[in-house]
Amino acid sequence: MADTLIIVESPAKASTIKKFLGGNTKVVASMGHIRDLPKSKLGIDINNDFEPEYINIRGKASLINSLKKDAKDAKRVYLATDPDREGEAIAWHLAYILGIPEDEVCRITFNEITKETVKEAVKKPRKINLNLTDAQQARRVLDRIVGYKISPVLWKKVRRGLSAGRVQSVAVKLICDRESEIENFVPIEYWNITAILSEEKTKKEFESKLIGKNKEKIEIHSKEEVDSILKELEGAKFIVEDVTTGEKKRTPAPPFTTSTMQQEASRKLSFPIRKTMSVAQGLYEGVKISDRGVTGLITYMRTDSTRISEEARRIAKDVIERNFGKEYYENRYYKVKSDSQDAHEAIRPTYPNLSPEKIKDDLTPDQYKLYRLIYNRFIASQMAAAVYDTISIDINANDYNFRTSGQSIKFKGFMCLYVEDTDNETESEELGIANIPYLNKKDELNKKDIESKQSFSEPPPRYTEASLVKTLEEKGIGRPSTYAPIITTILARNYIEKIQKQLVPTELGKIVNKLLVENFKDIINVEFTAEMEEQFDEIAEGNMKWKDTIREFYGPFSVVVDKVEKELEHVKLEYEVSDVKCEKCGRNMVIKIGKYGKFLACPGYPECRNAKPLVEEIDVPCPKCGGKVQIRKTKKRRNYYICENNPKSCDYISWNKPKPGEKYEEGDEELKKEVKKRTTKRATKKTTKKTSSKKKTTKKSK
Repeated sequence: MADTLIIVESPAKASTIKKFLGGNTKVVASMGHIRDLPKSKLGIDINNDFEPEYINIRGKASLINSLKKDAKDAKRVYLATDPDREGEAIAWHLAYILGIPEDEVCRITFNEITKETVKEAVKKPRKINLNLTDAQQARRVLDRIVGYKISPVLWKKVRRGLSAGRVQSVAVKLICDRESEIENFVPIEYWNITAILSEEKTKKEFESKLIGKNKEKIEIHSKEEVDSILKELEGAKFIVEDVTTGEKKRTPAPPFTTSTMQQEASRKLSFPIRKTMSVAQGLYEGVKISDRGVTGLITYMRTDSTRISEEARRIAKDVIERNFGKEYYENRYYKVKSDSQDAHEAIRPTYPNLSPEKIKDDLTPDQYKLYRLIYNRFIASQMAAAVYDTISIDINANDYNFRTSGQSIKFKGFMCLYVEDTDNETESEELGIANIPYLNKKDELNKKDIESKQSFSEPPPRYTEASLVKTLEEKGIGRPSTYAPIITTILARNYIEKIQKQLVPTELGKIVNKLLVENFKDIINVEFTAEMEEQFDEIAEGNMKWKDTIREFYGPFSVVVDKVEKELEHVKLEYEVSDVKCEKCGRNMVIKIGKYGKFLACPGYPECRNAKPLVEEIDVPCPKCGGKVQIRKTKKRRNYYICENNPKSCDYISWNKPKPGEKYEEGDEELKKEVKKRTTKRATKKTTKKTSSKKKTTKKSK
């Protein structure tokens, strides 16, 4: 019998905490939620003031019985689920299952899983925060009402199996709107004129770009304008008008929030958002480290705050001064956004003295990459700014203004450790100072050549996972814990697809989006979704009652749903026709989208039920045997490349698209195992089906 029972969410977290407490303390895992709304029905009693009808999750009966027994045997029970609204809700449901009164002091939380933090939390338990659980209930109930009321409309009017979600549908709308912008974009022609100049003494050549005339900016949009300017510059003297030198500083980015971590992991590591959160969860809950045992390596990974503790700041200072020198340290505080919940610190290493290189052998490759990213970003956030020497030279030629700009790094500062990426990296047009000759005012320069270059404006880029998360955050849609599920859900529903990191709406996504936007415009829009997030925040602060929010929403919403159900005509899906003939009836098969992606189906359904997988091929031959290379997807919908002859005569398989002429390299072993496992599973299913149908035939004949 244990004196104290602590219930957490995962076995890894339980193992880490048990190591710190020892003694007569038992730590067990609830394995996430144990109660939820039923999947088979709405699960909300509309006529009883929107009371949720929670049930125990199927398959968790034995776990619940075990938790009840452990709680009964213990003198004290502490609920130590994650320190956010979802974790508070799980604790609330656990309290209900275990018969713990709402006003009992039984809740403990910690932002990082270290010995000191865990022991301190156990000394200071509190009551369950009902405001936080109400905020979570409000989100859950509202999302359930929207999903379970609108989805049946899609089934009736478009096709069965479709679904809508309050936040996910807005994300699809953003992606569809961006695609419309791209499709309707009209390129604008523009020209750049660059002079190739040299200084008389050294003969050193450099470029200078035309920026204006008579101190006013000019834009050039045609060849005729270019020719006119070049004519005016014939025989012109290029005179140095001004030389400005200076110094520029670049400051480091703040430590990670959930959103910025997801964005950087996507850009730098090519991690999907879901993978980033999964790996981060493992680092937070604990990894077995040599000589230390199971150790939580990062602080809680769902946060929108850039705040860090004074203790972490002190250790960062020691690390920086020891490894780089005192001049590289600068004590930095980052402004927390006004709408930030600020309940937790930023994402940082729990033990800044544990550098990524020290523990590399104890981590998986993915854990090492993400830990290194988090570690370097945190340490860099407390480092001195990078310093550049800058120069700007203004040149006049027949009243036309040219400019040459340059910069050179003077002091690297934080940049010796970490530099933040952006979604739209553009090459700097500035030269290094060393490439520009020393010039004075009124110096006359030699004109070597004048070049003109035609360009066209480009449409806005498609969203990537990183840029979509950034936009969702900027527009106040969702919260740190929801970004990954949003993207995962709309990919799984085949409303969007990922093509070379870009998120592209499918035809199905466009049709569903159009229907939702036209008929539920007051719900499927950015403003409403952001407003609801603000209301959830108000509920969490205790300033609003959650049922008031649902009541205010439901009245007008139910009227709209009833109207759409009655008035909306059936929407016919237009399928893309392929050049593949149906072997059974000769019709050209069409491309449809099912639960597992695209497939070929006979348009003669239901008379002809022929269907088969759609195999996409690339125009690069197999690097090993020269056969055709096919694109396939893993269970988690990640693309991989495989030879058409695999596994018969060629074993080529790779995560990366082969390049023309590249040499064959051994494929990823994990990928090989996964594909082999799936192939074996399919073969077993087919054999079972055949056996089953034979048994049925035998029974009938008898």
